[in-house]
Amino acid sequence: MSSDKPAGTADASNDNGPDFAELGLPEVLLRTLRELGYEAPTPIQAATIPALLSGRDLVGQAQTGTGKTAAFALPVLAGLKPDSPKPSALVLAPTRELAIQVAEAFHRYAQHLPNFHVLPIYGGQSYGPQLAGLRRGADVVVGTPGRVIDHLDKGTLDLSKLQTLVLDEADEMLRMGFIDDVEQVLSKMPEGARIALFSATMPDPIRRIAQRHLKNPVEVTIRSTTTTAATIRQRYWLVGGMHKLDALTRILEVEPFEAMLVFARTRVATEELAQRLSARGFAASALNGDVPQQQREQLVERLKKGDIDILVATDVAARGLDVERITHVVNYDIPYDTEAYVHRIGRTGRAGRSGQAILFVAPRERGMLRAIEKATRQPIEAMGLPTVDDVNAKRVDRFKAAVAHALESENLDVYREVAAACQEDTGAEMIDIAAALARLFRGGDDLLLSEPEPRPAAREREYRDRPERSGRPDRGPRPPRSPKGDDSDKRAYRIEVGNVHGVRTGNIVGAIANEANLDAAVIGRIRIQQNFSLVDLPADLSPEVLDHLAKVRVAGQALRIRPDQGGGGGGDRHGNRHDNRHGNRQGEGEQRPRRSGPPRQGDPKPGLVRETHRPTSRPGKKSADDQPRKGKPPTSDGDKPPRKRPVQTRAARKAGHTAPRFKPKDEK
Repeated sequence: MSSDKPAGTADASNDNGPDFAELGLPEVLLRTLRELGYEAPTPIQAATIPALLSGRDLVGQAQTGTGKTAAFALPVLAGLKPDSPKPSALVLAPTRELAIQVAEAFHRYAQHLPNFHVLPIYGGQSYGPQLAGLRRGADVVVGTPGRVIDHLDKGTLDLSKLQTLVLDEADEMLRMGFIDDVEQVLSKMPEGARIALFSATMPDPIRRIAQRHLKNPVEVTIRSTTTTAATIRQRYWLVGGMHKLDALTRILEVEPFEAMLVFARTRVATEELAQRLSARGFAASALNGDVPQQQREQLVERLKKGDIDILVATDVAARGLDVERITHVVNYDIPYDTEAYVHRIGRTGRAGRSGQAILFVAPRERGMLRAIEKATRQPIEAMGLPTVDDVNAKRVDRFKAAVAHALESENLDVYREVAAACQEDTGAEMIDIAAALARLFRGGDDLLLSEPEPRPAAREREYRDRPERSGRPDRGPRPPRSPKGDDSDKRAYRIEVGNVHGVRTGNIVGAIANEANLDAAVIGRIRIQQNFSLVDLPADLSPEVLDHLAKVRVAGQALRIRPDQGGGGGGDRHGNRHDNRHGNRQGEGEQRPRRSGPPRQGDPKPGLVRETHRPTSRPGKKSADDQPRKGKPPTSDGDKPPRKRPVQTRAARKAGHTAPRFKPKDEK
């Protein structure tokens, strides 16, 4: 792949660039940009738009939130003609949320283009509206790889006249296991179509795709000293001495924010946290993989309008979310990897806007904090929780503001008469009457926070504060530990992709979560074998979902998912045998009954020492060794033959080696 690197390298901090009028865009689009308040192009837009307008293929590398959508949407719209074939452009996005966001951006930029139609197609939505939109004719189709492949297989999407293909967030599609679908779409591209590939990172598989399918592309790399936007202030709180919910409540009361996105790890955690925040008076809702697509869209719209201020979400559900009101991102649960952290906080501080990112870190999670700082190439500053005085000061300020607003805008004549009558009847001072009314207005809740300050974490206390062990009371036996998780609602499914195909756990999780509309939290253990894998999924998956997943391709292989029937050979599917051959003891002093008859293959040969451990017999009871045994007559004096421990290592015994031959002393 030859490229024009020198012409396509820019610095993310460089603000001295051309304006939109100098990039060659038509006047109808420039008018739209002025109405939307766009003043100057971002570095990725300034470097990308001229190359795409000239018809060149392009590889663009820039972090999230730098304006990549406008960088490819504006050139696509500039190239549309009234007689252009439909669809004229196809945009592939990794998630349904990003597909909807990109389609909305196209519609916004094309508001002055007559008869323009953009159609998002994605999994989780019925085929009816999508088929109707394709029959009507769409200038631009924005879709997820799986649903685009479905329409191509059905013959309802024709790419023979396509002029532009855009791969948005290609590295995310690779991570979610869609790279084979992307290759399939690229193989159906007509000659002469331009291809634009955008990615925050450039792993080797993405670079190989560019080398195979792009012709002499322009490479645009937006250099940045960090992998997160410079407009995002990042802080962390070291969890200790206080429940995380109480800490989050204090932050919500003191931090000025317009809208907040709170990340939790599981679906259950999002619902519980949203309910508890609502009970504390905050406008909060949960967004996870179990929320139907129509309801998800309604939640996002309510967040945009200000009907709700806090959205508690999982990673999969919040991918591609772009709401201008989001000023804060709180990582209530620390992410499992650094890439997820970058994508999380990328939901704020987008397109030059400022944002705040707060990370809750438990003491055992300090290693992940250091890994995040290393990956983002910038330190994350420690923050202290707001104190009781800080919270009370904010509450008083809000109360004063509410009173001032009521004095200015409300008709208070009736209430003045009531207050005067109360003063006349009670003889109380007017200030006392006002205080009583304020108390009634609070509904019995205290205005000021009175709980004590949190105790320091255990590791911060002085060692001398700990009581001596000898002085501790007897705590009795330790109660049994509770199980870590309940997988009773899951069963194992077999998929026909394994180690030989180069599959990884992330590929399987991404494909199943996106195509089956499942939250990643409901996907249980994944055991990758040589030629297949086993995945724990909800036992109540519908036949329609299983049929759809069976056709999904991961690492070049169709999953062909089906319930696992278990393996043979005397063991379970994990390779464990059920006979428990290593030390399956019976009661103390008891012996297993011995088999009589001729020796079988595998029995010890005469003269070899058996490696069987027999427990010592109890006093007053005959030992099993005192009983006559078949096949081993006692010696002439009535005693049993001498026994010696074989000279053999434990490793040799476990490997199944034969015990060394015992030779009597008188044998020569």
